[in-house]
Amino acid sequence: MQSLKHVGRIKATNKKVLVAYRTLPGDAYSCLVVATESLDDQFHNAIINLVESPAAQEAYEFAEALDRTQFPDGSRMLPSLHSRGRLIKVSTSNVEMTPTIGVSILLSELNQIIAEQRGVAIDGLCIAPSSGDKAQAQEIARVQEASNTAKTAAAAIAEAEQIAQENMTPEQQAKDYRSKADKLAKEAAAFRRMAEELVPTKKKSTEEA
Repeated sequence: MQSLKHVGRIKATNKKVLVAYRTLPGDAYSCLVVATESLDDQFHNAIINLVESPAAQEAYEFAEALDRTQFPDGSRMLPSLHSRGRLIKVSTSNVEMTPTIGVSILLSELNQIIAEQRGVAIDGLCIAPSSGDKAQAQEIARVQEASNTAKTAAAAIAEAEQIAQENMTPEQQAKDYRSKADKLAKEAAAFRRMAEELVPTKKKSTEEA
């Protein structure tokens, strides 16, 4: 099975994302991601085709491939995502990389491994290994600009869910609500079990009844 770089999901919601930058200058424990589920079909298909391409898989950061590739409307992917507010700033500890089905690793842990392999601090991961001084400066400035204007994860996820809801048919909305209700019911049952394990519910005796 093919292993894909740059592919992951938000740990808290399981929403699929593509990681544009694994770390940020001056903020090594944050990254920039693209929530693919919130993209229109033509943009979604184009960016998925890109991440699966050799060019993206060979890139140190997915943003490098995004900056060299155009969407169907002719716009360069990275600036277009930036201007549309699709670059989301997320904690690396809240992103799970999923290179293959059934395999996941926190981005924070992956960054630590990569840093150790390169013999640098995590702060140094924002600089591509082969970058020259001028290229480094330009790339760092670009990432800083993007991270400064990136949406927070919570705001972007809320917007994505709203967009998804607006595009659903009544049948799809009903299915989505039932799915969320089932999930909440399972979570409630799990919390009840944990509560019982901590402090069992006292049963009323026959005399007290």
